[in-house]
Formats: sequence, C-alpha cells, structure tokens
Amino acid sequence: MTDSLCSSSAEPAEPAERVVVAPDGVRLSCRDWGGDGDDILLLHGLAGHAGEWDVTARALRDAGHRVLALDQRGHGRSERRPEDVSRAAYVADVVAVVTALGLRRPVLMGQSLGGHTALLTAAAHPELPRALVLVEAGPGGSNPGVQAGIAEWFASWPVPFPTREAAVAYLGGDKRPVGEGWASGLEQRGDGLWPRFDADVMVRSLDDNARRAFWDEWAAITCPVLAVLGQGTQGGIISAEEYAEMARLRPGLLGVSVPGTGHDTHLERPEVLHSLVMAFLG
Repeated sequence: MTDSLCSSSAEPAEPAERVVVAPDGVRLSCRDWGGDGDDILLLHGLAGHAGEWDVTARALRDAGHRVLALDQRGHGRSERRPEDVSRAAYVADVVAVVTALGLRRPVLMGQSLGGHTALLTAAAHPELPRALVLVEAGPGGSNPGVQAGIAEWFASWPVPFPTREAAVAYLGGDKRPVGEGWASGLEQRGDGLWPRFDADVMVRSLDDNARRAFWDEWAAITCPVLAVLGQGTQGGIISAEEYAEMARLRPGLLGVSVPGTGHDTHLERPEVLHSLVMAFLG
C-alpha cells in the first residue's frame, strides 16, 4: 500500500487528493478535507463519487473531525476497471485506506452500497470502526433481478449530456440537489458529459448482493450504529420490515427517518444529516 499527497494543508478550503494502492494493486483516490479531530471516512453509493459528500464533509471537518471521502474502486478518480469488484474487495479497500492514511478507529459513514461496505467492514473487522452511520443501507436480501434493472437504467441515460444543466435535470428529476450531486461526478469529453464509470463494472459490483442477504454480518457488528432512512414514497429502499429485523437483531440501533427524502438523503438534506451525525457522535 502506498499513499501520495497531491496538495496539503491542515484545514484546506478544498480537499486534497490522496492516493492509496489496495493490496491487489488497484489505485484508490480519496478526498482529504483535513481536520484534527476524530476520523470519519465517507463512502458513496453505486455509480456515485466522493464529491457527493462535499457539503457534509466540509461541515463535519468544520465541526472538529478529520474527514476523508473515498472514490470506491471502479468509481470517480479511482481505477475504473478493477478485475475484482466483490464485496470483499470493497472491504479490503477500506482497510487499506484506514491503514495507509493512519486513521484511528474512524466512523464509517456510507450511503447505499457505501453503507453496505461500511456494514461488512465492521462485521469483518470489529476493531476498526468507532461507529457506523448507514444512510439508506442495510443487510438487504437476495435480489436476482437487481442487476438487470440497474443495467437497464444505465442504458437509458441519454449520454453524452450536452450540458451540465441537462444532466442535472435528467438525473435529478424534480429534486435538483440530487441532480447536482450526480452531475458533479460526470467527466467532460469533447462531445459532452459522460459517466466516470463503466456500467458493466457497476453491474458486476452487485454480484454478491444479487445472490444473498447479509444478516449474519449485521448481527456480528459490535459498534454503535445510526441508520438514516428516507421515505419509501420518496424512493427510500429500506422497508419497514427490513428495519424492524435490523432493530430486532441489534436492540441498540438508533434509526431516524428524514421526512420528504428518498434514497439520496445525503444530497437532499445534508444539513439534517449533519445534525443527526453530530448528535449521534456526541
């Protein structure tokens, strides 16, 4: 594992890029916001990017935390076409980043697939995290049709987007903050804006989730957990039944539903998410 720093400052106005090489040689890019307090590592969802967390990362840093956001393998500025995109590989990346950058029992905070990565990391390495914050993420269940649905969704994108505004409108619908978050992860090419990921890699990243649920891993977690949920009518994916089982297996679970938000709660109401996290961490 190696780490290189492209720019540095104790508390940068904008994040520095840090690069970590995972055990299998995959290049991982992190946005390092600096800060001197307790460590927080932010993990985006499928087809997302570290920049989705910018508003939350800046607020957490300014509140006294050291904050980093990881472009997970296959995403953003990290290696685009890694051979291994198993859940275990994503977990190994978190361990590599924590080790290479000297994070001390970080809070692992993730949305969707990033929350699932955080969950699995805490189960496999109980000594590593101080706490988990799961935004629209849970143990789930086997979902054989999820990959076909995701592939169809990516195929429907009218790429290249001719302008950023067109991308925001398409990707966000009537939720402009969501569109802004997704559009900020696109890359400019000569003919317009394109995703900074390959759809087939994203689909392969869901191989494990399509086959099985992860309730044993959920039950093995020993650190405190905050679950932040959107609402099903708004696109939230954690059902009442799934949350009830999560709470049954972990009676100390703290769960909060944010009214009027869906799956991208971290983009829709980052100020509410920040308040919840600060109260949870004390």
